[in-house]
Amino acid sequence: MSTRRMRLTRRRFLDLTAGALALVPGPRWAWAQTYPARPVLLSVGLAAGGGTDLVARLVADWLSRRFGQPFVVENRTGMGGNLSIEKVLKSPPDGYTLLFAAPNTTIGASLYKKLPFDFRRDSTPVAFVMRFPNVMVVSPSLPVQSVPEFISYAKAYPGKLSYASSGHGTSLHLSGAMFSLLTGIEMTHVPYRGSHAAYPDLISGRVHVMFDNITIALSMARSGKVRALAVTSPIRWDSVPELPAVGETVPGFEAMVWYGVIAPKGTAPDIILTLNSAIAEALRDPAFVARLAETGGLPLSMTPQEFEKFIDDDIERWRNVVDFAGAWIE
Repeated sequence: MSTRRMRLTRRRFLDLTAGALALVPGPRWAWAQTYPARPVLLSVGLAAGGGTDLVARLVADWLSRRFGQPFVVENRTGMGGNLSIEKVLKSPPDGYTLLFAAPNTTIGASLYKKLPFDFRRDSTPVAFVMRFPNVMVVSPSLPVQSVPEFISYAKAYPGKLSYASSGHGTSLHLSGAMFSLLTGIEMTHVPYRGSHAAYPDLISGRVHVMFDNITIALSMARSGKVRALAVTSPIRWDSVPELPAVGETVPGFEAMVWYGVIAPKGTAPDIILTLNSAIAEALRDPAFVARLAETGGLPLSMTPQEFEKFIDDDIERWRNVVDFAGAWIE
């Protein structure tokens, strides 16, 4: 082959290569080499100081140290967390704006009839972080000591019992609705501005039952202010083995709180895998796991595909409950 032809062939190869790379969005080519090259925003749809915010900050701190770039938590509250979700899902899919997701994301998929986004269509699951149950607690004045006794009492006095929650459409509200759906008992929902606000009425007997966060509920139960009957996990929870699971009496009952990281649809697979691998590494770190345990949670690593299936199943689980309760929000 002549020198001139070799040069033309080499030039043609370089031209073709450049053309092929031009078809790949520029940021994706850089991502594989440099991500993260600047601060990453981790958006939380709930207020600072709560359990979701606390775990988000633990994750952000670990990732900041792992990558040498700040992962900054932003609390963007409003519309049941939907302002935070919307911001993330409508952000550029470059890995620099992420959502710290909780059950409000999967509940909201059926709870709200009109949203400016479709959570499943517009999101990409990145990594699962942890899960934990709520605890079924009752007023000390209620003459029941177990879930079977509670169900018998409720059926003996139909429509007389009420359940408190941290607000309409929250996991606490829909846990109570799920309990009614699966047991066939009638209870009145009484929403409060957060579960803390409900405890004075629960303690006094103005409301009768609540399915609350495990850390808060156990603290109140151990102080004798309320009575804990069961956990809402499918089976007994390791940290409180003395408490039965609601599902031991009510087959199919499961109402778990969970946290995970979500990215906008279209985020490059290498970014998803980089973040998933880093979070899986965190969940093997004894110090990090110990901090999660303080919140009552159990770390659980999933692949993006496993997390995607989890989300699909959770959306369907809550859709059935929302439909039963007629809890839609326009």
